[in-house]
Amino acid sequence: MKTYSPSANDIVHEWHIVDASGKTLGRLATEVSCLLMGKHKAVYTPNMDTGDYVIVINASQIKVTGKKPDSKIYYRYSGYHGGLKKPTYRDIFEKNPCRVIEMAIKGMLPHNKRGAAMYGKLRVYPSASHPHVAQVEAKRSDN
Repeated sequence: MKTYSPSANDIVHEWHIVDASGKTLGRLATEVSCLLMGKHKAVYTPNMDTGDYVIVINASQIKVTGKKPDSKIYYRYSGYHGGLKKPTYRDIFEKNPCRVIEMAIKGMLPHNKRGAAMYGKLRVYPSASHPHVAQVEAKRSDN
């Protein structure tokens, strides 16, 4: 028996709409990252981009548990002396609630060129409205 390996013509990229209202940040990020990687498909292959496009709506209604709004810190370092920035979850969420979800999902994707391509298929919006009118009939994922 030969092992089946899909070709680029066999892969179909679908669109998924995920509603983030009332969901926990980490659980939403794992669900979306699996959709972006294509792990929910039978033709999943680690060396190919078999994932789908994902639209996340209502990002401003995401939840975190415990004391994370004040204690979760996102470190950034510019490489220069004194260049360490330490904004908290609350600081980033107040400026741009979509950025928190994007960072959580990006950290769960592969850290290479395929991961960058997967991340490019993600769209996050703070409210229920989005400009992707053609994808209105897409499969909604409201688990």
